[in-house]
Amino acid sequence: MSNINVTKTFLPNQEDYNEILSRSWKKEWLTNRGELVLELEDKIKKYLNSDNIIATTNGTLPIQIAIKALDIKGEVITTPFSYVATTSSILWQGCKPVFVDIHPEYLTIDETKIEASITSKTEAILATHVYGNPCHLEEIERIADKHNLKVIYDAAHCFGVTYNNKSIFNYGDVSTCSFHATKLFHTGEGGALFCNDKAIYDKLYFNHNFGHNGPELYHGLGINAKMSELQAAMGLAVLPHMDHIIEERKKVVQFYLKELDNTDIKFIKIRPNTKWNYSYFPIILESEDVMFKIKNALEAKNIFSRRYFFPSLNNLPFVENCAMPVSDSISKCVLCLPLYVGLTIKELELVVGEIKKCLC
Repeated sequence: MSNINVTKTFLPNQEDYNEILSRSWKKEWLTNRGELVLELEDKIKKYLNSDNIIATTNGTLPIQIAIKALDIKGEVITTPFSYVATTSSILWQGCKPVFVDIHPEYLTIDETKIEASITSKTEAILATHVYGNPCHLEEIERIADKHNLKVIYDAAHCFGVTYNNKSIFNYGDVSTCSFHATKLFHTGEGGALFCNDKAIYDKLYFNHNFGHNGPELYHGLGINAKMSELQAAMGLAVLPHMDHIIEERKKVVQFYLKELDNTDIKFIKIRPNTKWNYSYFPIILESEDVMFKIKNALEAKNIFSRRYFFPSLNNLPFVENCAMPVSDSISKCVLCLPLYVGLTIKELELVVGEIKKCLC
């Protein structure tokens, strides 16, 4: 049997991709917001029922651009349980990350601990919807309004997620997403910015396009974060398959939940009123030793899981170290299992069987 990886890129029919890409070839227009990028943005808005989107070349630049566009320069309250890009973007923009521990079940930033970390230098909250699981949006909004803070959501995992029947990208001052090849919806490499405020949207747009306001005028300072036509063509080829992708991933998750029930394994708790997208399947083991036992046993069978997220970001060598008991503990014991379109029942049974052997 071939390797079972933790994820596998969904590849649309190559002829479909080539047919879309040929439009760019004929026009000899490969970047600078050509018709494919504009079409992709329009179709994503309709699919997600979200008003404003700016497609970008990756999923990290949107966080940096959001911090810049919102004129954030001081302390940013953030989560230690996320991918490194969340913290590094704060530092890259010259701001200071202030970590707040996470909820032990939802794994998102613990909203009850945020206010205790607010100081006179606090300017924003940058929180991650972990594995596509929303933060406590209402409470974060209340805190932000009370203390006049900006809110950025790292929604890298959230394509297709809704909360209270509304796109998750419609919350906060700015939301960002990743369209990396490992994500449900992807453009090979890519990402996006979402926001509802037109004035902020305009700043984000100028910031991502060298500051251009027309071909020869400049609105202000900017960088290059534009998506190419080659990336957009991939997105246009993948987007029609999204309902199928989510449904197939749901079946995998349901299999895991059923087969691993009544064990010592803990699962993430999805926040009420959420339509989840099944972006990842993390399991939380009782100890780091058990985690390694399972990880190594799976690898011996050419099954590859991932310690995602590890380490807890408060332990990065380039930040001021501080104890985050919940995040520190969970990051040592969490393991994401294989999850992608095309996993067979036989493969899933092999994954679950090896895990159960380790738990005996």
